[in-house]
Amino acid sequence: MIEALRCLPGVGQKSAQRMAYHLLERDRDGARRLGERLAEAMEKVGHCTRCRDFSQAELCAICASPTRDAALLCAVESPADRLAIEQATGYRGLYFVLQGRLSPLDGIGPRELGLERLAARLAEGTVRELIIATNPTVEGEATAHYLAQLARQRKVQPSRIAHGVPLGGELEYIDRGTLSHAFGSRSEVPN
Repeated sequence: MIEALRCLPGVGQKSAQRMAYHLLERDRDGARRLGERLAEAMEKVGHCTRCRDFSQAELCAICASPTRDAALLCAVESPADRLAIEQATGYRGLYFVLQGRLSPLDGIGPRELGLERLAARLAEGTVRELIIATNPTVEGEATAHYLAQLARQRKVQPSRIAHGVPLGGELEYIDRGTLSHAFGSRSEVPN
């Protein structure tokens, strides 16, 4: 049980041991529910055939919704990124969940990210703008560059989410890389 719990991100030997002992000593009913829910999720949760997000149906609720703007498509690295955008913004377009980022050293290329499916979707002619919302890491930036080229080849306007100084942040406490990127990506102040 301890070794099985260690498969979770951020859970080391001591944390796994503490969790296992807690479940065995104090919450055996909780452990049974957890086991049942995990088994059920592994059996029933797959991927949306359109956007690759997690879904119990062929199409997730967002892709199936007639109220979403099909001309806007936002590419994100993970389902957690999609959820963050949904919760923090008023975005009403659709998504494409990469389930990772380009990383040749780890064996993750365009095929593993489903980019042939994204290319076909862009070629359909419905999408006008591909919003690229990958993380500002080396791999995320390489993925963003690749996605922008893919979009341009299919006559779709690529855009990149802004990166830089957080709202409410103070310049003296911002790390050098973030401040440098924000300064280099500055834009004109509208009237």
